[in-house]
Amino acid sequence: MPIAKYTGRYVEIIYMATNGRLTQRVIFIHSVRGGIIRAFCCTSRAPRTFRADAMPAWQPVARPA
Repeated sequence: MPIAKYTGRYVEIIYMATNGRLTQRVIFIHSVRGGIIRAFCCTSRAPRTFRADAMPAWQPVARPA
């Protein structure tokens, strides 16, 4: 299922950084275009850009506390 479906929602993701490190994050997706996800990362509390192909797993979540 394409992650673009979750635009405007909170999603918990597993993300693989370019150095191979895996992290688990909660993000709020602002837009998805060309495999690039622009989101607010609740973990780092800052806007971030993610590559959809570097997300082996994701699931929608309720708004984080």
